[in-house]
Amino acid sequence: MTDSRVPRPRRFLVCEPRHFAVQYAINPWMHPDKPVDVDLAREQWQQLIRAYRTHGHTVDSVEPVPGLPDMVFAANAAFVVGGRVFGSLFHAPQRRPESVHYDTWFKAAGYDVHRPESVTEGEGDLVWTGRYVLAGTGFRTTREAHREAQEFLGHPVIGLTLVDPYFYHLDTALFVLDDDNICYYPEAFSPGSREVLKRLYPNAVLATREDAMAFGLNSVSDGRNVFIAPQAEALAERLAGHGYVPVPVDLSEFHKAGGGIKCCTQEIR
Repeated sequence: MTDSRVPRPRRFLVCEPRHFAVQYAINPWMHPDKPVDVDLAREQWQQLIRAYRTHGHTVDSVEPVPGLPDMVFAANAAFVVGGRVFGSLFHAPQRRPESVHYDTWFKAAGYDVHRPESVTEGEGDLVWTGRYVLAGTGFRTTREAHREAQEFLGHPVIGLTLVDPYFYHLDTALFVLDDDNICYYPEAFSPGSREVLKRLYPNAVLATREDAMAFGLNSVSDGRNVFIAPQAEALAERLAGHGYVPVPVDLSEFHKAGGGIKCCTQEIR
């Protein structure tokens, strides 16, 4: 079955964790009293970049800015489809300055950038499936932002409500495997949202709370290779059973800030 999975080359935007730290608490994972090993974080991040390039993906980088410790989480900065960039307006005031630097990078690269009026946090809550956008709400991104994204992008947006504060972004509870399927943790969603996902993806790979707490849902798939936290061993085995190839990359130092592989990875489509 593995040979039937076809990887698709991707282009990623990242930001080196030169100034990474946990200086405030804006999610249940963050504890400013627990020190971060910045050298280890940079080493882990470099391993991720090497893994992407080894598997044939292109990686671009935004220059990190002092005083913005969460800028490493590039996925939160924007949502890009068809060359259109739907920017971010972060919920937490500490992160709002990040948007300016990412917008500047995209504009310099020739992209059309939309500055949203409603709170929205990029690929943290907006997930491209190849046909439509799955959009999270409940903790960060607002429903108004879902409507704003649909108007700007011209693609259908399907709202999903998150209910567990540990999975405050959609990309901590769900990721796209390929154009036909997803992997997600059902209990992270409201009953109605679970029904929607069940109807859209009856053959989805389902994750447990243990998988999700290990940041197994904060993964990146190229259609065949799944870059996944090694701590999510059971989920990796389940994915392998469905024909995907797990590529373990340890970003455990970033878990202290509530982020992982996907959080550090913005996809440019």
